[in-house]
Amino acid sequence: MRAELDPGSVVQPQMDLLVLKSDSLMFSGDDYMVKNELANWELYVQGSPEVIGAKIGLLSKDLYRNQENIFAEKLLELVPSKRKQKRIMSFLNWYTRKLDDYIPKEYLKEIYALSKFLDTTYNYLGSPYQRTLWMHGAHDIGHVLQDLAMVGCSSFAFWGENTQDGNLLIGRNLDFYMNDDFAKQKILYFVKPLSGHPYMSVSWPGMMGVLSGMNREGLTITLNAGKSSIPWSAKTPISIVAREVLQYAANIEEALRILEKKKVFVSETLMIGSAQDKKAILVEITPRKIDVVNSVDNRLLSTNHFQGKLLGNDKRNTKHIARSHSMYRFQKLQMLLDTTRDLTPEKAISIMRNKDGHQGEKLGLGNEKSLNHLLAHHGVVFQPEDRLVYVSSAPGQMGAYKAYDLKAVFDRTWQAGAERSVDSLLIPADTFIGTREYFNFKSFQRLTQYYLEKIYRNDILVVDSQLQEYIDLNPDLWLGYYIVAQIYYLQGDYPKAEQYFRSAACKVLPTAQVKIDIQKHLKKVSKRWKKTQ
Repeated sequence: MRAELDPGSVVQPQMDLLVLKSDSLMFSGDDYMVKNELANWELYVQGSPEVIGAKIGLLSKDLYRNQENIFAEKLLELVPSKRKQKRIMSFLNWYTRKLDDYIPKEYLKEIYALSKFLDTTYNYLGSPYQRTLWMHGAHDIGHVLQDLAMVGCSSFAFWGENTQDGNLLIGRNLDFYMNDDFAKQKILYFVKPLSGHPYMSVSWPGMMGVLSGMNREGLTITLNAGKSSIPWSAKTPISIVAREVLQYAANIEEALRILEKKKVFVSETLMIGSAQDKKAILVEITPRKIDVVNSVDNRLLSTNHFQGKLLGNDKRNTKHIARSHSMYRFQKLQMLLDTTRDLTPEKAISIMRNKDGHQGEKLGLGNEKSLNHLLAHHGVVFQPEDRLVYVSSAPGQMGAYKAYDLKAVFDRTWQAGAERSVDSLLIPADTFIGTREYFNFKSFQRLTQYYLEKIYRNDILVVDSQLQEYIDLNPDLWLGYYIVAQIYYLQGDYPKAEQYFRSAACKVLPTAQVKIDIQKHLKKVSKRWKKTQ
């Protein structure tokens, strides 16, 4: 059914002027955005769809434009040619030609009002409205076109005898990473729409969809990407589906009624927790099927594969389990939770920060097989029955967690600039971020990007000692050896290339595809080496 929005019919609402009180506080009427002491932005907005979109745009304009720059720079990095960029945009135009048919009209109004705050820098890629629509479907589109699991999320829900107070507790990591600048721009949205339930969510500037969130009724939703088939055209972005559930469902039954009507174009597992039902479920949804997974022991775990009867034995899913790191993370999560009694937010966060492999297996920092591969956009813990949410600060899920009581946030009169967190519930940052090991990892990350750019341009001239120093920054991770092997290969030093490819192969590899890739490189090295003898 077509949403039938004529963008020209959306009247930009009259609003109070933007007032800047400081670099970290701005407000427009009763709505405002404030940067807290942990460097997370908190945005409080209420009203009609047009007002919500326009106020989000007005208050976060600079952050939103910078967010588009980050997306665009990623495109430029992958596709430097403007001609090719236009071809990609032409294809996207065709592929997303029906996108707004599947998005509720009220959200299209919100997106259009928001889009008015983009500038003209990237108009050659599409109108501000088109670009804003694409940004809301970026995860889905990338997932479909390149079969990318751009998120390797892990989540869990415990209740009853498994938690300290018997109440429902949900923890999740959103492992979505573009670069450090992207990860720094985190916004906590507190939204009071005219219709439906007030809600909070955690994502990035310019995002009115939901990735992790809870509403005033104590209903929560989080997303874990699954293995997708490739549909012929874009349908409803999964973050928009999650937003509708959060805004209009108070319990699991109401959430399922909404989801059963939705047409999506990626496969996803939605973990839905409910204060009213005092439990959580998993909803496994694909472009063609939907299944519900219930718990038998008052707990649920989810990574990036399906578990239910309908989709668990699907060929695409079983192949994904065999080739990806999803099952490894699932089993690690299971091990940690099996040995954890009386779960609390503090214990949940400790599990979410875990970097270790199975039975002491050394993964190396940043390995995708770890629950915490140090690239998370955010970590969040929900206590739905108490209406409490704990949100991490940078870096990833390792910074301190602030707690918010949604009863206090939404039931009291809003005062611009008021502090709304519960200071007594602050959970401290992980001490690991102050260690030499973490400092070395950040250096390793920067050098990895530097060497990858050099390899891409075939502009490599590096001495042995520099390469060894690079590997020594993160000696247990396969990636350093792999990159050094590529450098030696490009320099024509095939014996050393083979040596380092073999060293990479001996490390814990994140996926079957990486193993296949290393084997292919070893064959190429062997052929080149023979030709030189």
